[in-house]
Amino acid sequence: MKIIKNSILALFFLLPFVVADLRVNFYTATCPRAESIIRQLVQKRFATDSSITGALLRMHFHDCFVRGCDASILIDSTKNKSSEKSAAPNLTVRGYELIDEIKKSLEAACPSTVSCADIVTLATRDSVVLAGGPNYAAPTGRRDGLVSNPHDVNLPGPSFSVSQALRSFTVKGMTLNDMVTLLGAHTVGFAHCNFFQDRLSNFQGSRSPDPSMDPALVSKLSTLCAASNNPTTFLDQNTSSTFDNQFYNQILFKRGVLQIDQELASDTSTAGIVSGFASNGVRFSQSFATAMLKMGSLQVLVGNAGEIRKNCRAFNPAKSKNQIMLRGL
Repeated sequence: MKIIKNSILALFFLLPFVVADLRVNFYTATCPRAESIIRQLVQKRFATDSSITGALLRMHFHDCFVRGCDASILIDSTKNKSSEKSAAPNLTVRGYELIDEIKKSLEAACPSTVSCADIVTLATRDSVVLAGGPNYAAPTGRRDGLVSNPHDVNLPGPSFSVSQALRSFTVKGMTLNDMVTLLGAHTVGFAHCNFFQDRLSNFQGSRSPDPSMDPALVSKLSTLCAASNNPTTFLDQNTSSTFDNQFYNQILFKRGVLQIDQELASDTSTAGIVSGFASNGVRFSQSFATAMLKMGSLQVLVGNAGEIRKNCRAFNPAKSKNQIMLRGL
C-alpha cells in the first residue's frame, strides 16, 4: 500500500504549463542543466537535513506574499538600508545558504541567466518531492526584484483567526481552499515556542491553556518550552518529516500547535475542507500542487522587468537613475 501511495504522490500532476508569462523549461536553451543542478544540490542538503523542506516552503511563502515571487526576501540589510530579512516575521526564516550554494553553481555554469526567484521556486518544489509530496511542473522565467523593504512585510500571523488569515490571502487573489491547502505545508513545518507559548498557560489572558489543544500536547509542549533558548517543535506531531495529509488528521484530534492551524478544524468555513484532506491524501497533494503554482505566479517580474542577480543577497550595481531611485524606496 505504501509503495502505491508513494507512486501516486510522485506523479507529475496535469497542471497548466503556462502561468502568466512564465513557462515550463524556460531555461532549456540558455541553461539546459539549470533544473538538474538545483535538484542535485537540494538532494544533497536533504540527505543531511530533511527539515530543509519546511524551511524552503516558509521562505517561498514569505517571499511571494510580500512583493510577489521576486526573491526580495534574500537581500541582506546594509548599514544604510534594512531589507525584508530584518522584519520580525522573517527573523527565523532559514535556508539562505542553500540558495547561495545553488546560485554559485548556476553562475559557474550559466552566468547571469537563472534568477534567484526561480531558484527559490524550484528548490522548494524539489524539497517537497524529496519529502514525499507531489511532483509538479513548475513554470519559470521570473526575474529578481529591485526593492526589499522591511515595512512591506505584512504576513498572516500564527495567532490569526481564519477570517483574519483569509483576508491576507484574498488580497493576493487566493481562495479559502488555497489557504487551507497551503497551510497544509505545516505537515513538514516547525515553530519556535514564542509563536504558540500563550496557548500553553495563558490563552487570551485566561491564565489557562487553550481548551482547543489536547491536554497531553499542552503538557508535552510546556516541558519543551520551559527551556530558555526558545526551542522548536514540529507542527505535525505524527509524521513530522514526511509530506503527507497527517497534519489535517492531527488538527482534527486537537493537536494543532499554532492557533491558526487548530482553528482550521473548528471554523465552519474550513472544517469541511480539513476533513476532506484528512481522509484523502491524493486530493490534498493535487490541491497543494495547484495552489503552489498559483502562489508562485503572484506579481512575478518577467521580460525586461527587474534583473537577474549575480548574488542573491545583493542587488546588482544600479545601471540607471531609475534603478537608483527605486532602490531608495
